[in-house]
Amino acid sequence: MKPTPPGWPRLSSSVFYDDPRAAIDWLCRAFGFEVRLKVEGDDGVIHHSELCFGEALVMVSGTGGKDPGPALYRSPQATGGHITQACALFVDDVDLHHQRAVAAGAKVAREPSTNDYGDDYWTDRSYGALDLEGHLWWFMQRIRSSTDRAQ
Repeated sequence: MKPTPPGWPRLSSSVFYDDPRAAIDWLCRAFGFEVRLKVEGDDGVIHHSELCFGEALVMVSGTGGKDPGPALYRSPQATGGHITQACALFVDDVDLHHQRAVAAGAKVAREPSTNDYGDDYWTDRSYGALDLEGHLWWFMQRIRSSTDRAQ
């Protein structure tokens, strides 16, 4: 495989909001994303944005519009709350991250819990949260790797 363009991960995700401006501000405040790029039209509409979380990249843009792609974009709140995609990110401290998200108004879908998948796998601590328009986000902290017990 050829290397990715400089500054781009192998995989990035796009998440669509009815109010992308509010979503960008909230994702930064609640989950700790940082704005890398925000493209606004002359009309003040956000056409594209890039938010970073470490080496992860999430693109945030609006729903609707006249172009074929954006005309199909929907927020979970426009589908009765159905989740069609969930993003998962590793964080340094799940409990601290959870506290920050709750303080910013995240709706917790699953409280922080520790899951041990057995000696051949790993142990993670994780929680799930819904953002202001109902997108599901998972945050995980690796507690133990399968190689930890072999040592």
